[in-house]
Amino acid sequence: MTRFQPILLGSDINVYGMARAFHEEYGIVSEAYAYFQLSPTKFSRIVNVHIVDDFNNFVTFRNFMLKLGKRMKAEDPERVLLLIPCGDVYANLLSQCGDDLREYFVYNTLDVNLSRRLAYKSTFYQICEQYDLPHPKTRTVTADEVKAGAYCDLPFSYPVAMKPANSVEWLNIDFEGRRKAYIFNDPAELETIIKRAYDAGYTSEMVIQDFIPGDDSRMRVLNAYVDQHHRVRMMFLGHPLLEDPSPVAAGNYAAILPDYNEGVFRRIKAFLEDIKYEGVANFDMKYDERDGEYKLFEINLRQGRSSYFVTLNGFNLAKYFVDDLVEDTPFDGNTLFGRGSKLWLEIPKSIFLDYVAEGADKETGKRMLKSGDWGTTLEYSKDMNPLRWLMIRHMFSIYKKSYAKYFTKKGELK
Repeated sequence: MTRFQPILLGSDINVYGMARAFHEEYGIVSEAYAYFQLSPTKFSRIVNVHIVDDFNNFVTFRNFMLKLGKRMKAEDPERVLLLIPCGDVYANLLSQCGDDLREYFVYNTLDVNLSRRLAYKSTFYQICEQYDLPHPKTRTVTADEVKAGAYCDLPFSYPVAMKPANSVEWLNIDFEGRRKAYIFNDPAELETIIKRAYDAGYTSEMVIQDFIPGDDSRMRVLNAYVDQHHRVRMMFLGHPLLEDPSPVAAGNYAAILPDYNEGVFRRIKAFLEDIKYEGVANFDMKYDERDGEYKLFEINLRQGRSSYFVTLNGFNLAKYFVDDLVEDTPFDGNTLFGRGSKLWLEIPKSIFLDYVAEGADKETGKRMLKSGDWGTTLEYSKDMNPLRWLMIRHMFSIYKKSYAKYFTKKGELK
């Protein structure tokens, strides 16, 4: 087998999940580069995190990666350097680099124009219209339109959802009440937050949508691996039962059951291959009982932070990257639609038992817990030491306080 070294971009739970996938499959330690150290990758023996000042700046990023690639190739010319972005900022930076880094690294990326159209929510919905992909009714407003009060005139009734079209820019602003996404029950609530956002320096468009009824259990998350030749090799669907309720992390999944829906698979597969996608695509969608459709919210141009649930269920994401970019293995075009049998948690079991709404899905999860068919991203037996154990316990205690503060035991946000 060809020798290779995983180079991961970021330091969050997504990076740890990918590092764990590489360690489980190949026994290899990953190297990670980030502009900030986050808790999930601390005190680990399976990933070495290197902090680079100003690494989220394009010029700094490109120059550093060129120097890093040159040095690592000089040290071992035969070793393949496999580069994987694990966050929106890094996926965006890599797409801006285009082919500039290919002298030293192998990686998947998209043409920068396609990348921006997919990542920017308002243009993503335009693409959905073009491909007849279901999505919520949407009104997109610019900064000037917000000043003119255009957000008052919506083609759908309350409650409504709101989120920034530019998730990367959103990370760089702060104001009272800031969160990843919102649900508003009346116009006054929307007006307060949308004005605060633009007063705080947000400049891009804002997306306001018809709210699809139902709790977290109506959500679905789909991960697909598309190879360098634009062929979908694998697809795996998850059924989230619980999300993080804290304002800064709202929308992050906390408990996911494996799911299967061939209709969804085939529709998304045709879309990805037609636009000549490559790499991991991560879709968030929600089932709308009003018309029986699964409606797309967004596409992430990299594996999601909860994507270890794919590896946990037997479809190791690291292996797909290696088979494609390192080995370029033959592929007959028959996409694997994955079926799984394990519950993924980012939270202690007690939170699952206390906060997931009662019903058949919860009973399925409880059976998996009882039979041992479950797992978390962070609790890896081959990478446990006293400091890491304490860090994970501390993270779990924060989750317990967060759910107690923001969530009721009826499966509804306070």
